Amino acid sequence: MQSFRTFWKFQTLLAVLLVLLAGATPVSAERSFDSNRARLLGHMIQQQLNRHHYSDKELDDQFSKSAYELYLKQLDGKKRFLLQSDIESLSPSELLIDDAIRAGRLELPQQGQQLLDRRIEQVKKICTQILAQDFKIDSVDEFETDPEKFGYAKNDAELRERWRQVLKYQTINRYLGLLEDELKTTEPKLLLKVEADLKKRLLVEAREKVLKSQLSSFERMLDETTQDHYDRYLNALSRAFDPHSNYLAPTSKEDFDISMSGSLEGIGATLREEDGYIKVVRIIPGSAAYKQGHLEADDIILKVGEGIKGEPVDITDTRIRDAVALIRGKKGTEVRLTVKKPDGRQLIVPIVRDIVEIAETFIKGETVIDVASKKRFGYIKVPSFYRDYTGKTGRNCTDDMRSELRKLVAEKIEGLIIDLRNNGGGSLGDAVEMTGLFIDKGPVVQVRSRGGKIRELSDDEAGVEYDGPVLVLVNRFSASASEIFAGALQDYGRALIVGDEHTHGKGTVQAMLDLDRAVRLQGMEKYLPLGALKVTIQKFYRISGESTQERGVIPDVVLPSRYDGLESGEKYLTNALAWDHIESADYKLWQNRTISFDKLRAESAKRVATSEKFKELIEVADKANERRENSRQSLALAQIIKEREELQQLQVNETDSPHGGLEPEKEESKEELSLKEKIKDDPYVFEAEQLLLQMI
Repeated sequence: MQSFRTFWKFQTLLAVLLVLLAGATPVSAERSFDSNRARLLGHMIQQQLNRHHYSDKELDDQFSKSAYELYLKQLDGKKRFLLQSDIESLSPSELLIDDAIRAGRLELPQQGQQLLDRRIEQVKKICTQILAQDFKIDSVDEFETDPEKFGYAKNDAELRERWRQVLKYQTINRYLGLLEDELKTTEPKLLLKVEADLKKRLLVEAREKVLKSQLSSFERMLDETTQDHYDRYLNALSRAFDPHSNYLAPTSKEDFDISMSGSLEGIGATLREEDGYIKVVRIIPGSAAYKQGHLEADDIILKVGEGIKGEPVDITDTRIRDAVALIRGKKGTEVRLTVKKPDGRQLIVPIVRDIVEIAETFIKGETVIDVASKKRFGYIKVPSFYRDYTGKTGRNCTDDMRSELRKLVAEKIEGLIIDLRNNGGGSLGDAVEMTGLFIDKGPVVQVRSRGGKIRELSDDEAGVEYDGPVLVLVNRFSASASEIFAGALQDYGRALIVGDEHTHGKGTVQAMLDLDRAVRLQGMEKYLPLGALKVTIQKFYRISGESTQERGVIPDVVLPSRYDGLESGEKYLTNALAWDHIESADYKLWQNRTISFDKLRAESAKRVATSEKFKELIEVADKANERRENSRQSLALAQIIKEREELQQLQVNETDSPHGGLEPEKEESKEELSLKEKIKDDPYVFEAEQLLLQMI
């Protein structure tokens, strides 16, 4: 992150605000909301975004519309509380948010809070009434689960029916969990043939547990302060510029650090709050979640339970800091996450909390030998582009890559596989330096700032560590620094890029702005702390002139993936900056390039067509796409049991690991053996070997 000296230029703005606030009458002291501070904050965020954001976007009606849509999604994204009449009462603000911010008006977030709180109280009564009665769990019934496919409830009766469906589904699933514990089996036939008394008792218990969980969730929502609602409103304003610009409200030091880093001590996942859900952004290499292997980027965490016996807590519509408090815990204890996959599947992911094993975050190398030709290749896994700035380890990925290359070269490898799958990025400097290990010298990436200023980041050292054939494996979770490295090697013709149909497409740079630094006038200190603003300030461009933003890096050879059809990547994010291009940098192609891409693709396609493992991956992707398209959920007991059985079987049959081919960590005495075992049956590594054989 970068800081700005331009913060010191805000004296004029603050002087005007000081006059504005001096005569302002505070709103009711209820929930410790200070309207003067809120007005100051709104003005400052508006000015910071106007001054620093890369896009130079105008605060106009189009901006207001984008911000309004984001605000509604975070207010009631699942459309389970507000009525259509409530939305109509809010709608006059749709094109007036820009004017309201400039004028310091606070009506929308406060109006939204009042409407939501009133509906939550109404829904509490509805849920209590519904769960006081039996459900006909054997009857044919279903409901739509995708809120994009339906509108807000038109009246109280429609709202009640919406909740009846939700509560029935939750009750059936809770009943099945209790029944499986009681009978010690998941056999469908046994679950359907249950004595009436047992069924009745467990259904009553299931309804009680669902009600307790829902009431707890409602109370957390009602505990949100006016300031909480206003902070979310400000975040919606920031995200209207692009999805990586965010307002971070001040909290306790611990929670603020979590918001800034996104890293959860205990399970090792980066999370974000999005449209009422807690969504997984990234799994940290070496963490408990990484080793467990079933929590993935783009998963939505619905519930959090403490161990097997702990009552799961619904965390939808929950603030991220409250979700974090539930997920974190002591090393060695188990947390059970109820997760919704991007394809619609729901499953429970048990994770034993642990500290991140530093060794697992480092680059590792191994030799692989093609069985038929007996040729020896190198394989290097790059979990992230890391650099230790704390001095605790002193390690960085460039030096570790150089060390692994020298070991592999000494073993006389005839080609090299670099695995960047699920590598979310990291140090930009190391992406440049690591590229330099494979090219003689020259530009690696271009960085364009607001206003059009372009600078090149180059490898200035002559010579290479390895000059043989290189193949880079990527997937749609390869992002940022990974895309810079892969894009540069592709542009130079230095490596063959292989994998998913595209990488993530994160081609922007953010700066963290400390809003407190702007407050220097007497009388303004009382409004501290104000929090921070993360702003997109720059954009990456490849040396070819193409941006990595939105499109990502398109592989030279595309392989089937269980993620095919999954809408994951920058281009699917709301308000993402668009792809564009600038002039090419001055660079020379790798002189040893003699690859015929058409021939490589044709031969690869033949092998993939006859590969049983790739056939299985294609089947998994097809089934996932079917589930995504069919968002209607059955509410009949027999059908839900059938679906659960199918999902369990699907998990057993999935052959592509969440870590891009590496199976979850197993306890092994030797790390080299562990890595060798994990890549032994990876179809992507095998296909990479065959492509290297063609290249040499």
